[in-house]
Amino acid sequence: HVQLVESGGGSVQAGGSLRLSCAASGYTYNRNCMAWFRQAPGKEREGVARIATGSGNTYYADSVKGRFIISRDNAKSMLYLQMSSLKSEDTALYYCADVGSNLWGQGTQVTVS
Repeated sequence: HVQLVESGGGSVQAGGSLRLSCAASGYTYNRNCMAWFRQAPGKEREGVARIATGSGNTYYADSVKGRFIISRDNAKSMLYLQMSSLKSEDTALYYCADVGSNLWGQGTQVTVS
């Protein structure tokens, strides 16, 4: 069964940290660019960070640059998002996505108070 499953969300105080994980299964994970997106209530889904396969080049939205780090472990078919210095405006449902395959996880909620 081809799927992406996120975990690691939760509630945290402003200034805190969380690490999101995304487990890929059922397909060859290491071929495509992977990304994290988020959607806050009443807002459109936005790209947060992405990481290329091979080179591992990364891209971050300006709003998270310097606070979030995206990484991947191709051997384990895992994608991560280390989030630090969290702000209330980071509150959202976070999704991982396989950009090349247009495959999405179900999301994990992050709430910053």
